[in-house]
Amino acid sequence: MSHYAVVDPASGETLREYPTITDAELHLALETAQNAYTHWSRTASVSARTALVARVAELHTERRETLAEIIVREMGKPYEQALGEVDFAAAIYQYYADNGEAFLADETIELSEGTGSAFVRRSGLGVLLGIMPWNFPYYQVARFAGPNIVAGNTILLKHAPQCPESAAAIAAIFDEAIAEAGATPGVYVNIYADNDQIATLIADPLLQGVSVTGSERAGAAVAELAGRHLKKVVLELGGSDPFILLSTDDLDGAVDDAVNARLDNNGQSCNAAKRFIVIDDLYDEFAAKFTAKFSEAQPADPFADGTLLGPLSSKAATERLTEQLDRAVGQGVTVLASGEAIGNFFPPAVIADVTPQMDAYREEFFGPVAALYRVSSEDEAIRLANDTPFGLGSYVYTTDEQQALRVADRIDAGMVWINIVLGDAAELPFGGVKRSGSGREMGRFAMEEFVNKKLIRIA
Repeated sequence: MSHYAVVDPASGETLREYPTITDAELHLALETAQNAYTHWSRTASVSARTALVARVAELHTERRETLAEIIVREMGKPYEQALGEVDFAAAIYQYYADNGEAFLADETIELSEGTGSAFVRRSGLGVLLGIMPWNFPYYQVARFAGPNIVAGNTILLKHAPQCPESAAAIAAIFDEAIAEAGATPGVYVNIYADNDQIATLIADPLLQGVSVTGSERAGAAVAELAGRHLKKVVLELGGSDPFILLSTDDLDGAVDDAVNARLDNNGQSCNAAKRFIVIDDLYDEFAAKFTAKFSEAQPADPFADGTLLGPLSSKAATERLTEQLDRAVGQGVTVLASGEAIGNFFPPAVIADVTPQMDAYREEFFGPVAALYRVSSEDEAIRLANDTPFGLGSYVYTTDEQQALRVADRIDAGMVWINIVLGDAAELPFGGVKRSGSGREMGRFAMEEFVNKKLIRIA
């Protein structure tokens, strides 16, 4: 079997295989991207770059149904959510098309003494490598490629081995936009590379930076290689985000938000709410309502109207989540809801009474498994929320505005959402701390990661 293949998680059928790139083809891809960078960064105007990315946004919108169907086949995302992902990717490209020139404008520095002037000018670094995951095949690429292409970098894109068809579709969009703009081929190059080839690529002096979205293990391996070769790296890794409920005047609404925050993308999202930390006087009612509502979302055909929960992304993902849940049960968690997986269709599960001695206390459950925790105070909620190796996102629900901001300040996470879930937007920065990674994507901060902030001082 080839390294890259589309295996329908709903049926288990292998639909198509793609050959891995040869070493010679990989070298040519790198040279092509480097040659394009020379023109793209030094000759093409910022307005030309933003125009190209705007066209990429348009093509995503024009092909949204076809693009959505591809990722339902690749990783099982419900079709309506797949359409939403394509639309979000288009919005991200358009955001950088609209704001790129302002973000890259020269920044004047006021001198404290002496004469003359000084400013910082931002420009691309060169060829960048993006290593992307399977769970959001278009969105993850957009938030890496959009800002960096506008900044003047060129891109080599290695997608997840189970997403070769969406990778090819994205590459076709860029190829069309590049040809229409008369830009040099190589601004965006898709590569079906294996891990050994990626290691060789990172070591090559022509490559200037790496962005990885994926597991801790993948991030650590790439970061080690990048550090050895002094390459800038951005890491967007796992999460075990807390959902803290301290007070509410609408418990049913809070339950609905909690369920949506856990089940989005079949529960396979790094910044999904995974640990539900509830104040004592609300816990029993929340647990009953949440378990009932969560259990209603039984897995179904991802192409069917109204499906909220499709199959997990692969046999390996199903086996991994099953093993985690079985181990948690063996170590003594209380099971409030569960069911038997059929193929990759994994029913929602709710567990409680998780203690620090259990593996489940520190692991990330990448699928529709929710863990409930009872706490007696704000301080205990914060201690529990922070007692994790991860620090990606977090959710705070309270009717007390001062409490909300106080808790937000004390949570060790890159993002805090107060009384809202699924509120991501192109202008909002995304990223975490601790083992959830380093660096930021989205918003204007994404434009700061892979640019040369060159000081120019004039007498």
